Amino acid sequence: MKCPGQDTRYWRGSDIFDAKCPKCGAAVEFFKDDTTRACPACGHKFLNPGMDFGCAAYCEHAAQCIGNLPPELLAQRENLLKDRVAVEMKRYFRQDFKRIGHASKVARYAEEIGKQEAPAGLAVILCAAYLHDIGIHEAERKHNSTAARYQEEEGPPIARAILEKTNARPALIDEVCDIIGHHHHPREEETIHFKVLYDADLITNLEESQKEKEEGSDPERIEKIIGKSMFTETGRQVARRALLKK
Repeated sequence: MKCPGQDTRYWRGSDIFDAKCPKCGAAVEFFKDDTTRACPACGHKFLNPGMDFGCAAYCEHAAQCIGNLPPELLAQRENLLKDRVAVEMKRYFRQDFKRIGHASKVARYAEEIGKQEAPAGLAVILCAAYLHDIGIHEAERKHNSTAARYQEEEGPPIARAILEKTNARPALIDEVCDIIGHHHHPREEETIHFKVLYDADLITNLEESQKEKEEGSDPERIEKIIGKSMFTETGRQVARRALLKK
């Protein structure tokens, strides 16, 4: 039996439409299930603008499903990977909404800082942000402690398994696991990806402490931490806005 969604007898008029060629502006007719079409005027091949390719970012069978992946989609794969990693992080933490909330906040700050400091490295930065504390449950189970060194010890194997499941490239997996493995302890020389993650995590920790009234709202103390401990100028700007309302 043919899926009704693919059977043209059940299509509506809007399932066949024209899209403007991004290269020459000519109208190109698309069927809703077309992956790509070549512009009849200039020959440029481009993605169906009405199709959601999100799953192709992580699915190992994407090429078999939709054919050879066009260059536009290949360029998007790592940017879309973060969405899959976010889902896997939430699946791993299950009902631990505190950890899920913390990781999501770190990822939001990391994305804001990363777009200014290292836009080409957002895939590494955001995967590290979502997974940076992924070892905390194992640290509690094995060591009865959430101490930073135990999180750093237990996190990388779990992060690696998650990233391999999402079909991430090996170099990205290695870098993300390296960051997670020392994310509380900067080395003398650090990558910009580590610095962005470190700043985002610090902002989130200070913000959460403010809300719990552990750090209080002492602006001089917060400013001192921002000036002394943060790596990036964008991170310092975001921290002052979030923590000091500047």
